[in-house]
Amino acid sequence: MSTLTLQLKAAERGAVTEEMKRVAEDEGCSAETLRERVRDGTVVIARSSVNEEIPPIGIGEGLRIKVNANVGTSMDVCDPSLELRKAKVAVRFGAETVMDLSTAGDLNDIRWSLLKAVTVPLGTVPIYQAAIDAINSRGSIVDMKDDDVFNVIKRHAKDGVAFMTVHCGVTKPIIEHLKRHPRVTGIVSRGGTFLAAWILHNDRENPLYKDFDYLLEIAREFDFCISLGDGLRPGCLTDSSDWAQVQELLTIGELVERARKAGVQCIVEGPGHMPLNQIASHVALEKAVCKGAPYYLLGPLVTDIGAPYDHIVGAIGGALASMAGADYLCVVTPAEHLSLPSVDDVKEGVIAAKLAAHACDIVRLGKNAGKLDMDMARARAKLDWKTQLRLSINPEKARVIHGNVGTSTTACSMCGPFCTYKIIAKYFGDREVVAEKCM
Repeated sequence: MSTLTLQLKAAERGAVTEEMKRVAEDEGCSAETLRERVRDGTVVIARSSVNEEIPPIGIGEGLRIKVNANVGTSMDVCDPSLELRKAKVAVRFGAETVMDLSTAGDLNDIRWSLLKAVTVPLGTVPIYQAAIDAINSRGSIVDMKDDDVFNVIKRHAKDGVAFMTVHCGVTKPIIEHLKRHPRVTGIVSRGGTFLAAWILHNDRENPLYKDFDYLLEIAREFDFCISLGDGLRPGCLTDSSDWAQVQELLTIGELVERARKAGVQCIVEGPGHMPLNQIASHVALEKAVCKGAPYYLLGPLVTDIGAPYDHIVGAIGGALASMAGADYLCVVTPAEHLSLPSVDDVKEGVIAAKLAAHACDIVRLGKNAGKLDMDMARARAKLDWKTQLRLSINPEKARVIHGNVGTSTTACSMCGPFCTYKIIAKYFGDREVVAEKCM
């Protein structure tokens, strides 16, 4: 294991770590500015604690919006090699992080295989393994012991996991309220559901909330980032912004402050299904309650009828949320609500999320973020197909579509001899486009 430097504590001392330097160079900002944001908790640095070859990733204020892709086995499709292919495709198309959500097979081996195979920071959801282990050893999730949860967290940390989703805001009072006042879709977070069932069966407080200080000790020892999970995120538009969701966010706001005082980096996870007109105000609420902590969103999904196009629905919500100040988008695939995603589903989901992130970066970060767009515009004006295809977010698919219908001109088959660029070239004297006889 490499020598660990607590990023938040170093920033508070005024020290610029090697990770900060690498992130600042990648983002095109000053290392001192980045250090100040890490100190304030508005930026986190996710990095592997055991593999220095994996570049650290900065998430938060003033940085490019990042994209995470989920992979993982299920009881119905347990093929670790398939999940490795998904992870590699996700990284190839631009995912800055990958999360392992596996619930079947040898979970330790699957996680370790992903850690060795992917070239970006890896995240996990430890409650999944703790719950599966409880089923295997004791017969049910509700028989899980407190130590089971924290022992799994330690195991993931020792392996070098960069960040972990922990559903600390799913508290006993909120769950008891939900039992008395049920939602349309109840609890749709798998980790949130596991803990809610455990709380009600055992009539005890969530150990991740009750023993949050112990969780912080582990996080501080291994310097992984905690991702405060939205275990009570709304599963439909009707449930959006209800009492349970807001109360969980308020609880998480308190935990963010405790984490920062302990020197532990944290991000906050958000919804979920949410109508367009609530997104901006919700992001503002998170930023206020959680003192600017980086906001990590699944979507939001802005309609409930998107299947099998929820990657588009998520991109719409993600773009709007990012313009309002969100920092980190979780990939939604075309298989959302329908099935375990395929390799192609993951690819399409990553592309949709990356487009949403890039569109917002152009506005948030200015000229540098839009350089590729200017290069593409110039290539189009010149009918430079080689450059156009190369700059496309999916060059292979762009090349196939471009070649689907042939044309006798150097334009595309949509306009052919009536191509606007050719006409402009002829009458405006642009010598970089071959002006065919078209008018």
